[in-house]
Amino acid sequence: MHVVVPFAADRPKTRLADTLDTDERREFADAMLRDVLAALDAVPRSLEVTVLSTGPVDGVDAAIEIDERPLTPAVNDRLGTAPTAVVMADLALATPDALTELFAAEADLAIAAGLGGGTNAFLARDSAFRVDYHGASYRDHLAIAREEGLSVREVDSRLLAVDIDEPADLAELLLHGDGAARDWLVDAGFELSVGGGRVEVVRE
Repeated sequence: MHVVVPFAADRPKTRLADTLDTDERREFADAMLRDVLAALDAVPRSLEVTVLSTGPVDGVDAAIEIDERPLTPAVNDRLGTAPTAVVMADLALATPDALTELFAAEADLAIAAGLGGGTNAFLARDSAFRVDYHGASYRDHLAIAREEGLSVREVDSRLLAVDIDEPADLAELLLHGDGAARDWLVDAGFELSVGGGRVEVVRE
């Protein structure tokens, strides 16, 4: 099975710009990518993993393909051969078990939503499926599958639903993560603060 991991090397994690500077965002994105690749490497089945990056990537043990186009055409050009899975590079809570559940789902399209309505991961077993990443892409992808007459399995996984995009998402990673990305946050001085019934992330 081919697994594509899209990675924005040129403008990583722009929505964290108020929390991390440019170099920090790149380091943090690299750490999350390593976590996703480690989870994929531990899946108990044969996977051919390719990082689909907008620029060079160092220090990862996976094939790298450079494609500077927007996400939709870049991914669609790699869906011609089934089965192909796409797993986003910022799923720092993803585990081998969660990914195995996705890959084992018996449907033409197995798909996991993000908390904000995006599409965090999917496995397409039919080359008729195509992507359209914008806005609430999860609903769009379900509609595309219906138009093509594809069977769909919606995989409800909290570990695949949390993508680290916003400052508030860092709390989820500090609470539940155990990989390189969480270690990077701790080393950078981030910690949880509990007060007034709320959990917030602060930096020392």
